[in-house]
Amino acid sequence: MTLSLVVRDGERFGIVVSSSSPAVAARVAHLRPGVGAAASQNVTDPALGTSLLDALADHGDAQRALNDVTGAARNEKTIDYRQLTVLGRSGPGFAYSGARTLGTHASATADGAVAAGNMLSGEHIPGVLLDAYAAATGELEERLLAALRAAVAAGGEEGPLYSAGLAVVADVDWRVTDLRVDWAANPVDRLGELLDVWLPQRDDYVRRGLDPASAPSYGVPGDL
Repeated sequence: MTLSLVVRDGERFGIVVSSSSPAVAARVAHLRPGVGAAASQNVTDPALGTSLLDALADHGDAQRALNDVTGAARNEKTIDYRQLTVLGRSGPGFAYSGARTLGTHASATADGAVAAGNMLSGEHIPGVLLDAYAAATGELEERLLAALRAAVAAGGEEGPLYSAGLAVVADVDWRVTDLRVDWAANPVDRLGELLDVWLPQRDDYVRRGLDPASAPSYGVPGDL
């Protein structure tokens, strides 16, 4: 019920995800500045995303991090239900799809990227995500959204999508972009509308965190 793309762009990591389930980004998207990014999807256990990033922070090896989590004794009884992706500071991404992953499922990897999905219209969808991202131009967020739009146009999930999210971490200790559509028709289009509002202000909100005295005001009452 989910399709996702995780990417690395220099020192930044980003993820875009959509699903027929509500609030997909709240459960699936995991990013840590300076460490990496991961997706924990299918019959979702969000704790696995945290575990992947903890392992990456410990040793920096994405494939080893995936093996650490999928082979952990505490996950033995449930890991067949999970679909995971992980990407570190260098090299390709890695993916795991358990034996009980739902419906048509697939993954695709490249240097600095990994895509995966379940309940897909076809096994080609992760490849579409990677190819469209590689061909896109603009800000990282815009390229992630272009990839998701291309995947949806190529068939996406078997059923309708109702939630979507896009997040990016950079050189500060929080997500510089964190946009979510938690339950709506046409969530990818809605996500694009949110990005149009957010992107011109993104860097100003980073400045607010780092140097509020120099940051611009947006005219909100009480906003300095």
